[in-house]
Parts: sequence; structure tokens; C-alpha cells
Amino acid sequence: MRLHWLELRGFRCHEALAWQPDAGLNLLLGGNGTGKTSILEAIGYLATLASFRRSPDAALVGEGAGAALLRGEFSGAAGTIRVEVEIPREGRRRVQVDGKRAMGRAAVAARVALVAFLPDDLGLVKRGPAFRREFADDLAAQLWPAAATEHQEYERALRQRNALLRRDGRRADATTLGVWDDRLAALGAVVQQRRVRALGEVAGGVAALWDLLGGRGTGFSWQYHGAGLGRVTADEAAGAIRERLSAAVAAARDEDLERRTTTVGPHRDEIALFAQGRDLRTRASQGEQRTVALGLRLAAFDLLTERRGSAPVLLLDDVFSELDGPRREGLVARLPAGQVFLSSTHPEDVPAGGLRWAVAPGRVERMEGP
Repeated sequence: MRLHWLELRGFRCHEALAWQPDAGLNLLLGGNGTGKTSILEAIGYLATLASFRRSPDAALVGEGAGAALLRGEFSGAAGTIRVEVEIPREGRRRVQVDGKRAMGRAAVAARVALVAFLPDDLGLVKRGPAFRREFADDLAAQLWPAAATEHQEYERALRQRNALLRRDGRRADATTLGVWDDRLAALGAVVQQRRVRALGEVAGGVAALWDLLGGRGTGFSWQYHGAGLGRVTADEAAGAIRERLSAAVAAARDEDLERRTTTVGPHRDEIALFAQGRDLRTRASQGEQRTVALGLRLAAFDLLTERRGSAPVLLLDDVFSELDGPRREGLVARLPAGQVFLSSTHPEDVPAGGLRWAVAPGRVERMEGP
């Protein structure tokens, strides 16, 4: 998978930008505020239809612009795909794939694979469960494009049920609530099964990278805990998960009516990560946490390469400045042969070859020499 060209207008600090990156390693260099991360964010947005900074769409529109326009062309095992997104300062975005209107992420996920690692990815391990749920959902959507639509349908059912609870509380019609309970259990079980299957697929790769990048021994493991269900495993059938989730939703009804919100389901689940039996969120150094976070991303990269038949686009935002010398060398040795975008404020932190590009607002220029 590779990005052939990128065009931006009114996106973040880039009033207008056109760029044709190399098919291999692209090093984006520049000071703080020059727009390096914004370029990576734009590439990621075209591939996933979401900001990897978790920014709302309106925040992507540059100062003084009425809308942001992102355009790019990818190619991979599934052929060539052109993605265009217009993000107005107010109102809904417009997405086109190969010149035709598209609505959700599924239209892009089936044909574009991308993995990104950011300084904030320490949150994958260190922060709350929402970060780990998001990782599992993103990986599932790229492994099985239908998962993106399934997750959207679950969120739609959750919004409808919560709207009923907020409006009526204990006066909510039992029959109507029962319909949403059934819908929530059916869709939620699919989301949960996708997540545990995706996590099961990458666990071995994370353990191997833990060793390579300097972790203390092997023994990486994970557990998925469903809110109200307990542990959910990768070999559990969707039907069995649905029965357990349905029972959990029913058991929580009184509390949901009292609190006027849905208290069980995939939106409340936890994914726990361990190394040698230690909970990595609370009993690991920051270096260990960063190693596992990076391992999750690179293991996902390897898995997608195997499944898609070509390497995903890889984005690494200022990752070397957060690693010590041995881990930098280990990461360089581990960089894939496909298209990689790597940003850094300090070139001396990057012990890697590739084309070097100087970045400024609205400009990317190839640098001569090492």
C-alpha cells in the first residue's frame, strides 16, 4: 500500500499544499508548529475518515478558511483508490471515493490499510479503557471492513436507547425498551467478538516485539472484560456472547432506568494488558508502557500486511525522541520495506535513511544530503 500524492487546502496550518512522497521511507523534518504532524494527520484522515488526534472535524479547518479539502490517491493489492474529503467549518463533511459519494468508513477500509504510532499512544497502555477499545475497533475495521458498519449500528442503537432513558427514565415504555435491549445485545455481541478476535491475532506479535525492543522477558498477555459479563475470550461464539450480554442488559435495567443511561455493553468494556503477570497500566515503567504501545501498532502492521497482501502505510509521529538509544536502533531494524512516514523535530534522533523533507506551513521540500 502506498500514497501517491496528497493535496490539502485550508487544513490546519496548510493553506495550500501539494506533495508526491517517495514509495519508501519519508522523513518529515521541521520545528514545532511547522505542520509535520498535520500532514500525517491528513494522510490518516484520508485512510480512516477520522483524526488520529481525536479532534472534531471543525478543528481541522484552518484559520480563515470556510472548509478544509483533503485529496489523495492510494494503491495496493486491491487496486488504486482516490479519496476526497471536504470538511466545512459548520455542517457535515462530504466524502467521495473514486468520484462517487461515500458515507461511512467501510467504503475506504476495504481498500486502504494504515497504521499510525503517535507520542500520545502511551495512552493505549497508561490511560483509560476507551483508548484500548478504540485500538481494537480500528484494527477490527481494517481486518474485516464490515466491522466498521457493525460498530456504527451498535452506536446508533446505543444512542436511541440512551435517548429513551434520558427522556422518560422510569416512565419508559417497557416494550419499546425491550426492543432496544434486544438490538443492543445482538449488535454488541458482534462488536465484542470482533474485538477479542483482533486482539488474539496480534498478541503473539506484541510478545515478540517486547523482546526485540528491550522488554524484560516474555509473557505479554491480555484480557477482555465485558461490563456486566466478566471475561470474554477469543474462542467464544457470538451467540454465547449475545446470551450473556442480553442477560447483563436485563440485570442492569433498574440501574439504567435510575441513571438514565446504558451501563453495560461494549462502550463500557475494559481491555487489560499484562507482562509477566504485571498490569502494565499501573505496574510498569513509562519505557515499558511505550514499548508495548509500539508493539501493538507494529504487530497490527504485520498482521495487516499478511492479510492484505501488501504492507499498510505506516505513520510514525516523533517516535524516536521518546525512545532511548537501544530502542531507537531496535525500531530502525524493525522498520518495514513499504511506505513509511516519519516526523521529527531533531534529525539527529533518527538513525535511519530515506528521503528527507523540510516541512513548513503549505510547503514540503526535498532536502539534499544526509
